[in-house]
Amino acid sequence: MTHIPNHIDYIEFPAPDAAAHGASKAFYEQVFGWKYQDWGSDYSDTQGSGLGSGISSQPGTRPLPLAVIYTDRLEGTMAKVEASGGEIIQPIFSFPGGRRFHFRDPAGNELAVWSDR
Repeated sequence: MTHIPNHIDYIEFPAPDAAAHGASKAFYEQVFGWKYQDWGSDYSDTQGSGLGSGISSQPGTRPLPLAVIYTDRLEGTMAKVEASGGEIIQPIFSFPGGRRFHFRDPAGNELAVWSDR
């Protein structure tokens, strides 16, 4: 998959617990034919959903979908977010496939930025 810097390329759907996580996976599989790659018991990402997407029931998962933007300069993008009035709410952390951080924009919307570098 080719990732384009500064484009939204992933969205996470929240699931409050393991039962909802499993039910959500089953729903999207039955309705749209999406397949999933599980990364432990609390995170799954889709195969074949067009725009990349996942289901998260990890502790601290926010109650709304999360748009995730790709960048090839994670630290530089985080500095720009801060300099432009955004609030870093989760500093850079690693996950299978890359690293990311979460921020709030001036209107209070939470987004994430990730990089495979």
